[in-house]
Amino acid sequence: MGLMAALARRGLKVAPFKVGPDFIDPGHHTRIVGRVSKNLDGWMLSKNYNLACFGQAAAEADVAVIEGVMGLFDGYDGKSEAGSTAQMAKWLGVPVVLLVDAASMARSAAAIVMGFEHFDRALTYAGVVFNNLGSKRHLQYLEDAVGQGIQMPCLGGVLRNQEIAIPERHLGLVTREDHPLNRETIDELADIIEDSLELDKLMGALPDIDLPRPSGAADPGREKSVRIAVARDNAFCFYYQDNLDLLEQHGADIVTFSPLTDDDLPQNIGGLYFGGGYPELFAGKLADNRKLRDHIRGESRAGMPIYAECGGFMYLCEELIDQNRKCYPMAGCFPFATKMFPRLKALGYREVTLTEDTPIGRKDMRIRGHEFHYSELTRQDTGIHTVYRISDRSGLDRPPGGYQINRTLGSYNHLHFGSQPAVAGHFVENCRKYRRARDLEN
Repeated sequence: MGLMAALARRGLKVAPFKVGPDFIDPGHHTRIVGRVSKNLDGWMLSKNYNLACFGQAAAEADVAVIEGVMGLFDGYDGKSEAGSTAQMAKWLGVPVVLLVDAASMARSAAAIVMGFEHFDRALTYAGVVFNNLGSKRHLQYLEDAVGQGIQMPCLGGVLRNQEIAIPERHLGLVTREDHPLNRETIDELADIIEDSLELDKLMGALPDIDLPRPSGAADPGREKSVRIAVARDNAFCFYYQDNLDLLEQHGADIVTFSPLTDDDLPQNIGGLYFGGGYPELFAGKLADNRKLRDHIRGESRAGMPIYAECGGFMYLCEELIDQNRKCYPMAGCFPFATKMFPRLKALGYREVTLTEDTPIGRKDMRIRGHEFHYSELTRQDTGIHTVYRISDRSGLDRPPGGYQINRTLGSYNHLHFGSQPAVAGHFVENCRKYRRARDLEN
């Protein structure tokens, strides 16, 4: 984030990216550089889709900065690079800036850097940056160590500084909505990087690349034919930007609303989309907005296409029970209750196969995504059957999920529409048909 801040302050147009399914880091990237950050992922998305996403988003930028995930070579398992940052770097043809936590080490860091340098010769490195340094003298020790028999240049090091840490909570770092990085903080990040790294040396090591433009890249968009309302506020902020882009490319006019503060839905809409987030942190305020809850439940009963993921799904259930066992009424589209727990209930990649037609796709369609939550269903109407057959990354079956009532579909899975681009077109078409029928009735 600091590198993005420093480059943006120099006047460069920075295209930000995040490897992996995370929602929170891209939100901070977007706030820092003023351009929407995109997710790249080696399992949810095909190589071709990743190339297209990268090429399109970076086309008008001066520099692309891709934040990796976990360690450089960490992916699905210990046997291959699949799903790793290293795999993505090779797919895109971009060099790596290696970040090494050098706390409590000096010459040993050279062995680590040398190991990375030799582990996969197909990777290229722009340089190494040391983090969590105790002093400038500590950096000198490290520079002396890596200067012996290591080709990777040292680009500098960042001193330990707890004051710039971003707070965390149960789903990771706090979001940009809940902990907005103000201009002062962003400038402080940029100052630290300017003072700590040889940015000119880094920029000089970056190659000009031919942006990948494979066949099958998405078209710029059709004429807007239906309004789809997207819940977006502090409680609902987890969306893959590509999902929204794909909806627009298939003719959706995206309008946003806040279940926290708006007492009515946008006018003349054909569908609703509820992403994930933290409804449990705002349960009281969501419950107090009874007028909107009633309106949403009414639209669901009328057959409006509604799609909800994780936190959005929790909101569409009848009740949300927090860890203190306090119960809050929610929208009531599903006859379920969800309860928060102190421990993680599910985490990992998921592949969903639709077992019947839904607002987002037809029977047998496969869509990939991710699941991460601390709540679960505690009261469930057994008369509502599931419409998702779910497997994990390794292909092992998971408990079925995905609940559909009327034309409202909800689950704990965050699906990436880029894994099955027909999803966006299917949802838009269903919303268009619904809106057209409503207009004819009036």
